[in-house]
Amino acid sequence: MGTLEFIADHFMLHHVTTAPIASDEILQQLKITCQLPTVVQAVLERRIIVQAAHAAKISVEPAELQQAADSFRLKYNLSSAKETLTWLQKNMLSIDDLEALVNHTILSTKLANHLFQDKVELYFAERQVDYTQAALYEIVLSNQDLAIELFYAIQEQEITFTEVARQYPQDPEHLRRGGYCGLLARKDMKPEISAAVFAATPPQVLKPIPIGKQVHLIWVEEIISSILDDTLSQKIVSELFADWLHQQTKSLDFYQILDPAMLHITPP
Repeated sequence: MGTLEFIADHFMLHHVTTAPIASDEILQQLKITCQLPTVVQAVLERRIIVQAAHAAKISVEPAELQQAADSFRLKYNLSSAKETLTWLQKNMLSIDDLEALVNHTILSTKLANHLFQDKVELYFAERQVDYTQAALYEIVLSNQDLAIELFYAIQEQEITFTEVARQYPQDPEHLRRGGYCGLLARKDMKPEISAAVFAATPPQVLKPIPIGKQVHLIWVEEIISSILDDTLSQKIVSELFADWLHQQTKSLDFYQILDPAMLHITPP
């Protein structure tokens, strides 16, 4: 490539990257990456929260806003005004935008508690088993005969489950964890696995469980019964609130709500 061609190409690239980006281009990008429905859903949920909070006479006090803003800065390690302004600039936010973000977070939390805090105990009582967790280790094999052989070897204490996991790792992280999967609830497991896991008497290695072409060898270390503490209570409130929001919007037709001009934009 000659000097003139290189300069011309560089000029064109510079022109493209420095030209102002129009809102139509951003909207088109959201559409072709299939992100527009998610954004529209978020806008609708925001409207619903604001309207419901207003109807319930829920507001945000200045002291609450300040405390939440301090917590927000702490979460993102923004220890100084300069760091906060840099973060805002990076995320294309103004100070007013930050205040609106924090205000909406508080409003959402207060509305969720207003609607569902008094329903948590009954909800938990009816679904307590769903919040029971199991600490387990897992190895996934493709050979059932090998899985049975390893099962009996572990049961007879000829080898530990962790040693087997290191011999048959699924990936480097699995190898480092020795097959440990963490604390899992029923909803986090396949039905065939959850049924066997929560019927176990820990610590116990389960008979190999074939699912499709794979065989799951599982060590149940502990079953942890759920306790309705503050953390779980807030989790349940959040779940009920998210379901409520979904119910408010599931019957809405986005095409009737959106500005028609937004649905007929062609690429620039």
